[in-house]
Amino acid sequence: MNVDPKSVAVPMATDAAPGLAAIGDAAARIAPFAHVTPVLRSASLDERAGCEVHFKCENFQRVGAFKFRGACNAVFALPDDIAARGVATHSSGNHGAALALAARLRGIPAHVVVPTNAAKVKHDAIARHGAKIVECAPSMAAREAAVAQVIAHTGATLVHPFADPLVIAGQGTVALELLRQCAGLDALIAPIGGGGLLSGCAITARAIAPAIGLWGAEPAAACDAHDSLAQGRLIDDRVPDTLCDGLRGHLAPITFAILRTHLDGIGLASEQEIVAAMRLLWERLKIIVEPSSAVTLAALLRERERFAGQRVGLVLTGGNVDLDTLAWQR
Repeated sequence: MNVDPKSVAVPMATDAAPGLAAIGDAAARIAPFAHVTPVLRSASLDERAGCEVHFKCENFQRVGAFKFRGACNAVFALPDDIAARGVATHSSGNHGAALALAARLRGIPAHVVVPTNAAKVKHDAIARHGAKIVECAPSMAAREAAVAQVIAHTGATLVHPFADPLVIAGQGTVALELLRQCAGLDALIAPIGGGGLLSGCAITARAIAPAIGLWGAEPAAACDAHDSLAQGRLIDDRVPDTLCDGLRGHLAPITFAILRTHLDGIGLASEQEIVAAMRLLWERLKIIVEPSSAVTLAALLRERERFAGQRVGLVLTGGNVDLDTLAWQR
């Protein structure tokens, strides 16, 4: 974890980042719909990590992932006349299911562009919650082009998976809850794909606990965020090859700027380390988490000396796993 994003110049965000007040508004807006998720502990994992670990379990959130927070906030913030035309997005799974459910709860249409390499369990969840699915090639360019066509044909409002201030504010409620549940954390680690979750959590944590260490965790096989912050330029032309399907997105200008301002660094983990961490979480916490969640524990275990003796909050982002193709059976 040797990236210092504060040391490089980066472009400004194209949209205004939400502040703590907007994240508080999001918490109030989603309260009737979203779950307050638990924080779990494991003495054996504390021993393994060499620190006190507090697992924020967003796998117990609606649709099985933190993504419901941001989607719900964005959908219910829309004025009635705009909401009536529906919402649209592109997603490899969890955000699509979250938007579909939020739209169903508000009684409006949802259109979700899904890459052909999306996990079946996530594809099925999007359909189950009532969204109209449009498939596309597994690249960010193809996803963005397809959703632009959907919006042109339907008049739906784009709810971007991460490059949306309302989505970022909704995701920031994860840290708002965690810091209320676990006062005095020394560090917070969350996965990073497009950066919406980590951006929202960083804004919240810096406002409430300015001295807290803020770290991202990313697969080494999809390290565009790590490299973007290290090089001071937005890298958005890679096609990542990682089993962490929820972390295949790249940063947007808004998340890039937020993380450059607030983040202390990004830790990487190999695919093998992520699978091993996922198995540990299943065995020790007795819960189902997906690979994209396990990257936080994998990065912590790789850098255990950095966090030795600290109180560390780890965000477990989701638990949507295809049980017919478990990662450690490959």
